[in-house]
Amino acid sequence: MQSRHFNSFRVAYCLINDHLHNILPFTISKAAVQVTQASALDACPKCGSMEVPCPLSTSDNCGDPRYRIYCNNGVLEFLSSVGFYYKILSINPSAYKLVIEPPMIQKNTCYSSDLAFGGLKLSENLPFNISTHNTVMLFNCSENILLSPLNCSSTSFCRQFEAEQEGSGCKGTLCCHFLKDASMTQYRIRVRVGGCTAYTSVVDMKPGDPIGAWNYGIELQWVPPN
Repeated sequence: MQSRHFNSFRVAYCLINDHLHNILPFTISKAAVQVTQASALDACPKCGSMEVPCPLSTSDNCGDPRYRIYCNNGVLEFLSSVGFYYKILSINPSAYKLVIEPPMIQKNTCYSSDLAFGGLKLSENLPFNISTHNTVMLFNCSENILLSPLNCSSTSFCRQFEAEQEGSGCKGTLCCHFLKDASMTQYRIRVRVGGCTAYTSVVDMKPGDPIGAWNYGIELQWVPPN
């Protein structure tokens, strides 16, 4: 019970302290907020050049450990539930969102680097999920994919990606795209041998956008602390 109360207190302090730091940097000093064990409740330090806003946490001593991300050699990363690390490209704390880098498609192949892990999988017991702003492209798929409602036509966005250097290994394979909407699982983008073996994702894709304007990434959102 004490641990639960302390964790709620930690979240509240972290959010207030982060808010004050962002909106009143020149008029209110952090030192003005006097709280027992404040050093353990503060927002986490930068990871490389990236800020780590509350409630995200890179250690047990800052942020809220339920929102754990990782700082590895100055690179901020998100760890999937199956043990694969994805680089974090951006964080929008006011929208409770972050964007991770899609897995690399290995050179001269049509295999995503997380294929052995079954693709991206999030724990349903943690506060993160995959947002509905991702257009996902699947490559090197079996013909069973044609039974799905995905767009596997010659005009699918995946055909444009094949023309890029990273997607060249997938050229000519059966590919499809879909918008990750609320009717689908919010915790997984699956790849497997015998299904589709590679994928990429674009955030907030708009019809008619040239490929040079695509914002590659997988947007995750988190449920804010109570």
